[in-house]
Amino acid sequence: MVAGAFPIAKLLTLGARQLSRPLAARIKAGARASPFFRTYICLPPAQLYHWVEMRAKMRIMGFRGAAVKPLNEEAAAELGAELLGEAIVFGVGGLCIYMEYARQAGQSRRKEEEQAAALKNMAADIESMRRELDAILRERGGAKISHAPEQSQAANRSEAATLSHASKPSQAANQSEVVTLSPAQKGRG
Repeated sequence: MVAGAFPIAKLLTLGARQLSRPLAARIKAGARASPFFRTYICLPPAQLYHWVEMRAKMRIMGFRGAAVKPLNEEAAAELGAELLGEAIVFGVGGLCIYMEYARQAGQSRRKEEEQAAALKNMAADIESMRRELDAILRERGGAKISHAPEQSQAANRSEAATLSHASKPSQAANQSEVVTLSPAQKGRG
């Protein structure tokens, strides 16, 4: 296994998730002991969770109008501390997933930017090679290469037509020329 390929980010993510469990247990213990946490942090979510759970159970069993009695303070504090601990573990896990996603997105963005830069460099190299080729051809024979595909095809056809007419002057004079028009040329003409 290559040392550079070791997924250090994944190891750190796993470590953070493992550390969140004891941290959640400490926070739960503190929440049970502190009157502020107990009253304002643990009890309201616990009572809401209990109310929603009991309403759902009663509806499933067919009781429609029954009122839900709230939990006593001790049971609500215990349930609230458990909910808080699970929320912390879930939050740390979600944060780790988001960070991994952001890391992967950054890597793919960097890779695309590198590919775009390489493509731009290749295009610049090709353009400089074309200029050098044009300069060499001008020095040697005065001919110029057309870089656009349509221009080079049209030049090749006109050159071939000129050569064929020049090689057969008597035949071209005796026979009538047959001209073929493309559909685009027919519409113009």
